[in-house]
Amino acid sequence: MSNYHIKHLEEYYQVYRKSVRNPDLFWEEVAEEHFLWRKKWDKVLSWDFKKPEIKWFEGAKLNITENCIDRHLTTRANKTAILFEPNNPNEPALHITYKELHERVCKFANVLKSKGIGKGDRVCIYLPMIPELAVSVLACARIGAIHSVVFAGFSATALSTRINDCDAKMVITSDGSYRGDKSIDLKCIVDDALKSCPGVHSVLVVNRTSSEIQMKDGRDFWLQPLLDKADAHCEIEIMDAEDPLFILYTSGSTGMPKGMMHTTAGYMVYTAYTFKNVFQYKENDVYWCTADIGWITGHSYIVYGPLANGATSVMFEGVPSYPDFGRFWEIVEKHKVNQFYTAPTAIRALAKQGVGFVEKHDLSSLKVLGTVGEPINEEAWHWYNDNVGKKKSPIVDTWWQTETGGIMITPIPFATPTKPTYATLPFIGIQPALLDEQGNEITGNQVDGRLCIKFPWPSIARTIWGNHQRYKDTYFSAFENMYFTGDGALRDEVGYYRITGRVDDVIIVSGHNLGTAPIEDAVNEHPAVAESAIVGFPHDVKGFALYGYVTLKETGESRDQDNLRKEINQVITEHIGPIAKLDKIQFTSGLPKTRSGKIMRRILRKIACKETDNLGDTSTLLNPEVVQEIMDNAL
Repeated sequence: MSNYHIKHLEEYYQVYRKSVRNPDLFWEEVAEEHFLWRKKWDKVLSWDFKKPEIKWFEGAKLNITENCIDRHLTTRANKTAILFEPNNPNEPALHITYKELHERVCKFANVLKSKGIGKGDRVCIYLPMIPELAVSVLACARIGAIHSVVFAGFSATALSTRINDCDAKMVITSDGSYRGDKSIDLKCIVDDALKSCPGVHSVLVVNRTSSEIQMKDGRDFWLQPLLDKADAHCEIEIMDAEDPLFILYTSGSTGMPKGMMHTTAGYMVYTAYTFKNVFQYKENDVYWCTADIGWITGHSYIVYGPLANGATSVMFEGVPSYPDFGRFWEIVEKHKVNQFYTAPTAIRALAKQGVGFVEKHDLSSLKVLGTVGEPINEEAWHWYNDNVGKKKSPIVDTWWQTETGGIMITPIPFATPTKPTYATLPFIGIQPALLDEQGNEITGNQVDGRLCIKFPWPSIARTIWGNHQRYKDTYFSAFENMYFTGDGALRDEVGYYRITGRVDDVIIVSGHNLGTAPIEDAVNEHPAVAESAIVGFPHDVKGFALYGYVTLKETGESRDQDNLRKEINQVITEHIGPIAKLDKIQFTSGLPKTRSGKIMRRILRKIACKETDNLGDTSTLLNPEVVQEIMDNAL
C-alpha cells in the first residue's frame, strides 16, 4: 500500500490530505497492514486536550518486541539487526542478527524475571552505547517492565533524582565505559547515586572495561554468569495498547526533570512509519543514527523504528573525534552506510576541522543525510550538503521533541525540495498551527508565531510520570485545545516551516520580537566564528538588549577584538537589520552544552543578567568547566 512508503511530492500531498481529513481511517490502515496484533483495537482514537487525555488503538493487545524481532525470524533471521561499532577502531565490529538478537533479548528478559522484575516495574538503565543497552531496553519491553534509560554521562545526583522519581527497583549498568581515549568509572557513579535510592533492590553489571570495582553483596550481580544460565526462550507479555513502554527524562526549563511517559501501540506505529519514510529505508540498506540511546532520538531511531522495519541499525560506542576527526567517515565507508543521521553540533565541530578528513573516505554509499536536536544553521547545512552528501544526498532537517516521540516536521527525501535552515513540511498526520501571544491562530504564509499542534498523533507522550498536572500546565494550558511545543516558528511563502528557537529565546528589543536562532545564524556566517549563543539582558532604554557569546574558529585568534566585534555586528545588520545588533560580545573558548549538544542558554542568560547566585546543577553538562571561565570574563 502506497500509504506506507511515500516517494513523490504529489503522493505526499495526497497521503497528507487523507491523514488529516480522516485520521482514524488513515492510522487504522497503517496499523492493520504493517504490524502484528494479538487483539485488534475497539477504537482507533479518543482524545481531549482539555484534560489532557489521549488514547490510540484502545483495547488492542500486542508486544512491541514481537513486532521488532520475532516476526522477522521467518524472513530475516540471518540479517544483521544491530551492527555494533566499538569505540576502539582496532576492535572488530559486531554483527548481531535478528536470530541472535532474539536469543539475547529472551535470555536477558529471563534474568530480569529471576530478579523479581515484572510487568509495570521500572528499570533504570545507565549503560554506554554497547549492545547490552539495546538488548536491555528490549528485554524490559518483552516482559512489560517500563525502562527508563539515563544517559551514561549524567552525574550521580542526576541519576539518583531520576531513579527516585520513577521509583525504579533495578539499575542496569557496566563496570565502566570508553569514550575516545578516556575510560569512565560508571559503577562508581551508580554506587554514589544509590546511597540515596532506597527503592533499588538489585544492580546488574555488564563487564565492558574489566576495571576494578566494588560489588555490594546481595545487591550487585555480574550480568554474564546470569545470562549463561538463562533460558533462550521467553514468552512475550501481552500488553495493552496504552500500557506504558518507557519513561524518558527531559530537562525542564526550571528545576525537576520531566519524566515523559510513552505508551506501547501508538509509539510503535508512529516511529516505524516515520523511520520508513523520513529515511526512505529499503530492505538491504545500512542505517546509522549517531545519537545515544539515552536520548529519545536513540530510542525511536536506533532501536524501535528501525527494528520494527526489519532494518540494519548501526550502534556506535565512540566519539566523532577519536582517533581523529575522520572517524564518522571511516565508519560510513567501512559499513557502506546508506542513511546517516546526526546533530548540527557534530557537523559544526567536524566542519571546523576542514574537508581533509572527509575527502580521505569513499562516501558514495550515502543516500540520505539527516540532522536532529536543533535547527541547523545555513553554513553547516551547506558544508554537510557539499562535502558529505556531494549535493546528491538530500538533507532531512528533522524537528521533533522527547515529548512527541517521533519526527514531526521534515522533508521526505527525493519528494520534498529542501531549503537550508527549514524543516519544511509537517509529516503525515501532523497538523501544526502558528499562534500569536493572545492565542489567535495566524493563517496564511510569510508569518511567524508560537508553534502548536492542533490534533493528536500516535506517539505523543501521554503524561509526565507521577505529575499529570505538570503535563497539563506545561503543554496544554498556554493555548486552548492545542499542544504547545514551546518553540517559535515561521512559515514561508510556500508553507515551509523554520523553527526559530525556544519561545523563551525570543527577546523583545525596543518593541521588536527577535528570535535568537536567525541572529546566531548571521553571527556564524562570519568567517572567524565557530559558534555563538545570543541571550537577552535588561537595558534601561530598550527594555532588553542582546548579549552574544562567541567562540572563534582559532582559539588564539590574535585579531583586534574590538574590530571583530564591529565586523560581527555589521554581518548582523546585513542579515537582519541594525535592530538586531549585539550590545555586548564576549569571546569564549566554548559554550556550556548538554550531553546531547544543546547549548544551555539558561545559564548564559543568568550570567548576562548578573544573576549567578543559582546556576542550578551544572555537573551534567558536557563541559562544566567552561561556565566558570565565562563568569570570570563576563562583560
